[in-house]
Amino acid sequence: MADSEMCVRSSRELWTILLGRSALREPAQIEEELDRNWERLLQGLCYYKAPSSSSAGKLKADKDVAQPLKDFGLRISKLLGLDQQQSVQILQCYLQEDYRGTRNTLKVVLQDERQSQALLLKIADYYYEERVCHLRCVLLLLTYFQDERHPYRAEYSNCVNKLEKDLVNIYQKQFETLFKAESPTWETHGNLMTERQVSRWFLQCLREQSLLLEILFLYYAYFEMGPGDLLNFTKMFKEQGFGLRQTNRHLVDKSMDALVDRIGYFSCLILVEGMDIDFLHKCALEDRTEQHQFSNTPAISKEMDQMLLTFGDIPHHGPVLLAWVLLRHTLSPDESSPVIRRIGNTSLQLGVFQYLTTMLQGLGGTGNNCTASTARMCIYGLLSFVITSFEEETLGSQQHLINAACEVLSAPSLAELFWETKPTMGLGMILDSAMGMFPHKTGLLLQLLTALLSDKSTAKKVYIFLDKMSFYTEVYKTKPNDIISRDDETLWRRQAPKLLYPLGLGQTNLRIPQGVLGQVALGEQGYMVRWDYSYSAWVLFTCEIEMLLHVVSTADVILHCERVKPILDLVHKMISTDWTVSDCLLPLTSRIYMLLQRLTSVINPPVDVIASCANCLIVLAARMPGKVWSSLHHTGFLPFAASPLTDMAQSISAEGMKAGNYGNLLVLIEQPKGEYAVTIAFLRLVTTLVKGQLGSTQDKGLIPCVLLVLKEMLPTYHKWRYNTHGVRERIGCLILELVHAILNLSPEGEASGSTPTLQSLCIYSLANTEAGQAVVNIMGVGVDTIDVVLAAQPSSGGTEGPGQILIQTVKLAFSVTNNVIRLKPPSDAVSPLEQALTQHGGHGSNLIAVLAKYIYHKHDPALPRLAIQLLKRLATVAPMSVYACLGGDAAAIRDAFLTRLQSRTEDMRIKVMILEFLTVAVETQPGLIELFLNLEVKDGAEGSKEFLLGEWSCLQVVLDLIDSRQQGKYWCPALLHRAALAFLHALWQDRRDSAISVLRTKEKFWENLTTPLFGTLPSPSDITEPCVLETCAFVMKIIGLEIYYVVSGSLERSLKDALQKFSSGRRYEYWSQYVKSLVVHVAETEEEGVHSFSETQMVISAWRMLIILSTSHSDVMQLKEDSARLKLFMDVLDGTKAALLVPMSVPCLRLGSMMATLLLILLKQWRSVVATAPDVLAPLSLILESVLQADQQLMERTKAKVFSALLSALQIQGLNGGEISQLPQLLLCVCETVQDEALALIDSTRHTAQVRDIPEDKDSMETDAVRSVQKDQRDGVCVLALHLAKELCRADEDGEHWVLVMRKIPALHSVLSALELSLRSKQNLYFTEAALHLLLTLARTPQGAAAVAGAGVIQSICLPLLSVYEVPSNGASQGFSRKSQDAPCWPGVYRLSMSLMEILLKTLRYNFINEALDFVGVHQERILQCLNAVRTVQSLVCLDEADHTVGFLLQLSSFCKEWQFHLPQLLRDIQINLCYLCQTCTYLLHSRNMLHHYLQAKNGEALPSGPRAQRDPQTPSKAATEGGGGEREEAEQKALLAVQCSLLKILSKTLATLQHFTPDCCQILLDQCMDLAEYRTLFVLSFTTPAFDSDVAPSFGTLLATISVALSMLGEVEKKEPASLSVASLASSEETQALKSLLMFTMENCFYVLISQAVRCLKDPSIAPRDKQRLKQELGSELSTLLSSLSRHFRRGSPSSPASSLLPSPQTKTTTPGFKATHEGQEPFIQLVQAFVRHIQR
Repeated sequence: MADSEMCVRSSRELWTILLGRSALREPAQIEEELDRNWERLLQGLCYYKAPSSSSAGKLKADKDVAQPLKDFGLRISKLLGLDQQQSVQILQCYLQEDYRGTRNTLKVVLQDERQSQALLLKIADYYYEERVCHLRCVLLLLTYFQDERHPYRAEYSNCVNKLEKDLVNIYQKQFETLFKAESPTWETHGNLMTERQVSRWFLQCLREQSLLLEILFLYYAYFEMGPGDLLNFTKMFKEQGFGLRQTNRHLVDKSMDALVDRIGYFSCLILVEGMDIDFLHKCALEDRTEQHQFSNTPAISKEMDQMLLTFGDIPHHGPVLLAWVLLRHTLSPDESSPVIRRIGNTSLQLGVFQYLTTMLQGLGGTGNNCTASTARMCIYGLLSFVITSFEEETLGSQQHLINAACEVLSAPSLAELFWETKPTMGLGMILDSAMGMFPHKTGLLLQLLTALLSDKSTAKKVYIFLDKMSFYTEVYKTKPNDIISRDDETLWRRQAPKLLYPLGLGQTNLRIPQGVLGQVALGEQGYMVRWDYSYSAWVLFTCEIEMLLHVVSTADVILHCERVKPILDLVHKMISTDWTVSDCLLPLTSRIYMLLQRLTSVINPPVDVIASCANCLIVLAARMPGKVWSSLHHTGFLPFAASPLTDMAQSISAEGMKAGNYGNLLVLIEQPKGEYAVTIAFLRLVTTLVKGQLGSTQDKGLIPCVLLVLKEMLPTYHKWRYNTHGVRERIGCLILELVHAILNLSPEGEASGSTPTLQSLCIYSLANTEAGQAVVNIMGVGVDTIDVVLAAQPSSGGTEGPGQILIQTVKLAFSVTNNVIRLKPPSDAVSPLEQALTQHGGHGSNLIAVLAKYIYHKHDPALPRLAIQLLKRLATVAPMSVYACLGGDAAAIRDAFLTRLQSRTEDMRIKVMILEFLTVAVETQPGLIELFLNLEVKDGAEGSKEFLLGEWSCLQVVLDLIDSRQQGKYWCPALLHRAALAFLHALWQDRRDSAISVLRTKEKFWENLTTPLFGTLPSPSDITEPCVLETCAFVMKIIGLEIYYVVSGSLERSLKDALQKFSSGRRYEYWSQYVKSLVVHVAETEEEGVHSFSETQMVISAWRMLIILSTSHSDVMQLKEDSARLKLFMDVLDGTKAALLVPMSVPCLRLGSMMATLLLILLKQWRSVVATAPDVLAPLSLILESVLQADQQLMERTKAKVFSALLSALQIQGLNGGEISQLPQLLLCVCETVQDEALALIDSTRHTAQVRDIPEDKDSMETDAVRSVQKDQRDGVCVLALHLAKELCRADEDGEHWVLVMRKIPALHSVLSALELSLRSKQNLYFTEAALHLLLTLARTPQGAAAVAGAGVIQSICLPLLSVYEVPSNGASQGFSRKSQDAPCWPGVYRLSMSLMEILLKTLRYNFINEALDFVGVHQERILQCLNAVRTVQSLVCLDEADHTVGFLLQLSSFCKEWQFHLPQLLRDIQINLCYLCQTCTYLLHSRNMLHHYLQAKNGEALPSGPRAQRDPQTPSKAATEGGGGEREEAEQKALLAVQCSLLKILSKTLATLQHFTPDCCQILLDQCMDLAEYRTLFVLSFTTPAFDSDVAPSFGTLLATISVALSMLGEVEKKEPASLSVASLASSEETQALKSLLMFTMENCFYVLISQAVRCLKDPSIAPRDKQRLKQELGSELSTLLSSLSRHFRRGSPSSPASSLLPSPQTKTTTPGFKATHEGQEPFIQLVQAFVRHIQR
């Protein structure tokens, strides 16, 4: 935000880089930073110069800095006493890193006096922090430059070598300057230098002194100090009083004591280190003391003697005096013994060993605190040499000595060092003397041994040491009777054996045998006897614990607890250091449970021993949680449930739960005292048990423990009383660690059912009780409080300070909240936790703003990252506007986010998280994303809005990140690139047009965006960064969305170029191959678990989208070559096959399902490519077999896709000879599926029926809810399987395969049962249709028809079919819908059933006649109604049904005699109706205009539904319609033609049927004795044109009119008259041919019926001769006319009747098929008519 680019790194940034917390993590980058900055580090605090006139002049002349910043820089310079140019530099760094406003607010702040003063003070704090960070950098280098384990050791070491020479002098001078510095005043530094600021300045001064001394101490730990330097340091520290005599000591207040102490500690340590005691010890051992630097500097030694004699008034002097005594005593023992004695006594009077303990504790733990470890090394040398050199008795209390030794030994590697030295040397002598008092005094030895445990090797040594004890020390006040002693009482011998523990049993006891000798020493306490007796101390420890268990309720308990606590602490350290020893310690560890039970139930329990017991159990629980839990469960220590838990409400209310001994102890002892050792152990123990994944039953047992934490501890722990600083934070952190562990339990460990699990209880409690509010309060601590706590820490870094614990607690609170929201069961009500998270507080105090402001935190990069992660979660799930919550700070926070996003040194994970947050915000936070997009409007010429990127737009950063030149640079790793593309994808997906319009026109945008697609990716098995796959997936998706939404003409030129390059560079083939290899890799490595499954899935999904787009946008996508398409198709097929052939793997099935979708689309879209492909059916058959073995719930959709694909493949490639091999297996699979699905459908239909039977008081709107059970869908597995079965049966023409399969699997029976149920309940429409189609196909072959009939088709269809239609009582027309013919509907089912009956009858003939008659009898009403309906409804649906009905009647009419016998009345009705139908059709065909009018009027619209090409091969195909007004007319003409064709078909079939109801022509003409009563008269003797009226009976006139209409239509077709219905223009030549044949067929049958009926009348004695004469006349003249017209046609060559090809022919010579007349006289039916005319004219 600074005006000029920062030319210098801030010290804080440098420190972050050197720590390895930035984006610069490579050693070479660290080295570069150090090369650039080592001189600055060498200068130390001198780097910050005092103000000077020259600097002021340079600043004034600097043109790059804005004037307001210059003016403000001068004010900073005045306040801080800092060089003017550096002041401006500090200001710029502050604005870049820590300023919490926007640039606009800065202008206001600088002009406003009050605000600018506040800013000045903030900058002062920033400056102080900079100085500290500057020193921390040097400290860091000195800490690790010799640490082999550190990744940057070599780089640090090189830099330290450069600094080495001058560092000490410079830093020592700076230290002197600091402690002599005069405090600033308002006169010198301006009126802002108030008392408070002076105090702040002095605190900084002390902190810098402490840091400088720490640097010097570490320096001298590695480099030697000369005697002269030691003298100078001693003088300097004396003058300064080891930090206590500061120039400004009047400013010291209580808060600064820790810093003053640190200055004292380091002063003392520098002097001790300077004397080089380690080297002195070495010289003394090797007898070469003259080599020590002090051996030949008598003058300096003298001066030091004199100076040190004046020491002794400050505790810090103690170690210095002790070290000097050692030095002088070793180098010149004779010369200065009185001086040495005096100095030595002074040091002991100062309590030097207590001081050492305090000092080492004050310097902190040794986790990774190098300073503390180095100090311990230094003191270790001192202590070792002291103990070697002087008698132990002369050194004061043994306890103080051991305390100091234990504190020293806590440093890493010192314990190993100890065990390597001789026991007669150094600290070994303390161990020896402590062992001499064992077991009279156990504490000292055990304290020391506990400190000596550091790793497995030392643990073994300690174990063996205690296992082989050789002395047993006892104290007797008086001489016992059972011993014999020497005269001088120095040696005793036991006369009788002695049991050492009177209450112990068997193995838990020690027995001193008879005759053992003991050395005796008389002391204050009496006789101290050391028996020469070998035993294992571990047995003794067991006895001690057993003893405590016996005396637990007596007064001795406290005394015994003191003896047992060190034992427990040793056991704890032992098993946590080396688990293998735990078996040997079983006698001890197994007694801990009993100890815990007994001790917690006494009146005043020993809290420290209980805590030690619990600590041991924590270590055991980490290894064997189940065993610890089962033993602990019975002790009553943990909270427990008195009654079994049933539901959440009871659990949350804690009803029937007891707090256990621990709960009582917390309330009665720990809270009043303010000490919480047991609580800390309890929390860690429960957490360990939870992490042990015990299983559901034990987890239930832990519920009371967790409830106690959530109800009684988490909401109130911050109000408890505490004696020690930092315990509150620690308890908070431990509680959250427990909750975090529970929320991270894997769900399979959780039991299902109504009883709450640990996890669900935790989630509920946090979401709905005060526990959640407590977590919210922890998150609400805020970034400022954390900064204050961190600033108050005296130590320079470290990981154990209160600041670090607070940060850890807040991070855990973030993680816990995030998990609760993620795992919370979805509900409509907003939980109290969500309310608390999203409520708007006043003055920006709401939590969202607090979370967003963690972006300002710089110490721990994980803290802002987790805060943003939680914000991301809230932005997704909570119904609120983050932008509104941020209030006035929104722009400033946006700037902070973007600053961190832009920074090249920023930790990469924060940048990724920021981009992920913005990605989510695109969809859910419109206000916020507008703020971040920061688009400015540029008004175009005609008011059209154009947008430009604002200065603070996140798009600029994202564009930089996807720039192809940046890829692979350290500031743009793959993960960040992926996050940037995910953000862009979100913009495209959410259609943020303003942002997209700016982006797509940016120069090189498309080029940069598509770069990843042109790279070569590692093979799937070598992928180390799976995010690369996601990167490519996002690019594909963006391209896909762009192509989909933008018209191809408007696409950017650069995108088209990129696509062209993609195609020409053979990238389609590359990616296709790669995606296939990914799928294959997943299938192959499925057992090992796939590490990058989600990324693989994403790439496949994106690639699938691109390919699908390319099928419809091939011109833009440039995927036109058939060879490329074929490669893509085959890869998809292979990929699908690879994935779906692993039916037991869920990941593979998921990928397979995705690939199957693509395969299906390609099969449909690229038919021409598939036709040329190798065999597709074989792999698809394999896939189907595999899929049918997989989990059916998962596979429902995939199965459907595979069936669909097989159908398409069959249609395209067909079953060539080569593929017959797959047919049996494929048929078997399909039939099995059909059977399973049919049975499932029966169940679900019955279930639905039951559900519907139950009376419900639901609103009628909700009836659809039942549909969920029903499985009937148009693209459901069941329906597709039936269609596939149909296609396969059709392919298997001779039926040899399917017959075998049907014998194996009774699929037909299942289908028919389901069909029957579906028809009865009028459900499962799609299934019913598909089943009927299958049956129709089967019925076409004799075998099939027999199977279908044998399976009971008539029972399944005949009666149930009644429920499909309702026969209305009033008029026929209602029964017929005007719905489109294409849509599946129940009338369609009826029509199909009719067809099925027709085909079965046609195929089976007499074998099916009874069933056919049953069918016609049951459905007679509908049949008659349908035949009548043609008059009133001319919709194609109605005509279609009439067509099917007449078709069926035509087949049935072949069996007149049977029909007459069974259903005589129906036969008569049908004959009459058929005659009327004939009349209706003729009339409608004759009067076209009338028909046209009817169509418009009846259908309520001009256009009836269009023809359905699949069903009606005669209907004309849809021609390309021409634009303009003619379009509608042409459509009407088409519709009219379709109706005419339908009518013609009905007419032809009707006449063919009537032919069977009239006598055979030849027979009636030739056979004189024929029984005429068998045949009724069908037509009345009238010759009028047919009327459109049901009252006018059909007559011979009707038949003549029919012939005449057919003849005229034939003429039209032949002539192609423009005035006609333009038949020819609408129909193709095949259709024209078919139409001609149909007309011929109609005429033939009409002539036939006419002749037959005429002869019948002529022979009928009941007809008057006059009528017969008239008949002859009329017919003679009419037929002659018609014959002459016909002859003209035949001269032109007309088609023969299609009788057999289209319809079954009557068995007479008159209608021979396929005979085309060449001469008029040779056409058979014309000859017949001519013969008839001659016959009647005789």
